[in-house]
Amino acid sequence: MSANEPLGRIAAALERMSPAPLEAPDFGAADAFVWHVEPDRLVPVPRVNRVDMALLVGINRSRDTLLENTRQFAKGLPANNALLWGARGMGKSSLVKAVHAAVRAEGAPLKIVELQREDLTSVGRLLTLLRDAEERFLLFCDDLSFSHDDQHYKSLKAVLDGGIEGRPDNVVFYATSNRRHLMPRDMIENERSTAISPSEATEEKVSLSDRFGLWLGFHPCDQDEYLSMIRGYCDAYGVEIDDATLRAEAIEWQATRGARSGRVAWQYFTDLAGRRGVSVAL
Repeated sequence: MSANEPLGRIAAALERMSPAPLEAPDFGAADAFVWHVEPDRLVPVPRVNRVDMALLVGINRSRDTLLENTRQFAKGLPANNALLWGARGMGKSSLVKAVHAAVRAEGAPLKIVELQREDLTSVGRLLTLLRDAEERFLLFCDDLSFSHDDQHYKSLKAVLDGGIEGRPDNVVFYATSNRRHLMPRDMIENERSTAISPSEATEEKVSLSDRFGLWLGFHPCDQDEYLSMIRGYCDAYGVEIDDATLRAEAIEWQATRGARSGRVAWQYFTDLAGRRGVSVAL
């Protein structure tokens, strides 16, 4: 047996164990995809769960800014990664999906790919797959945040900065979060209080959100906006109800939940539509 024979056997075994290179999917099969790992694959989504952009009330400035940024990207022009942060249930993820649909309706062949926060460590492999494609992709991560000792945020830099290769020109990243800096406030404060150099200790974590070119804030809605959302849903789906009854029921509904938001408005409308025998299909 030659000295190199054992090494050859080891190399052959490793080659058999390693997964085959992921083949690019048929991006013409759908407008939306979900990224899965173990094994890596892009699964087409034939029908996206979303609402029409006209039904999103009280977020006009964020809507217009994100729509224009997405249009620029779809046309091959420079565009920023975007962080949509703020109050829960105020339409952050709904806006991303609605903007994608609106730009698609204008004739742009834009794809959306949803990535789970837990799969951020695989984002390098996903970017490699998308980099060589002819299509343009909106990479979307919903409800993005990081807890204590969470190292996933380091993988996110591959999307935002791209390392040596840089972020692919055909990919832009949109994320939603309840936190402006993506980290718990007590985690940031603890870093500052225990570090020799407080500013340096927190810079890496806090500056993560600074890598997003667009920060779009979402704030709790007032009562008039809340009622306008519900009236818009009723008009869009043909649910008939007089203003006085809608106002009384909707205010009681939000009082029982201790919150007022777009999500609560939709939940009330879903209950109302069910009681009125109207089918609601997104």
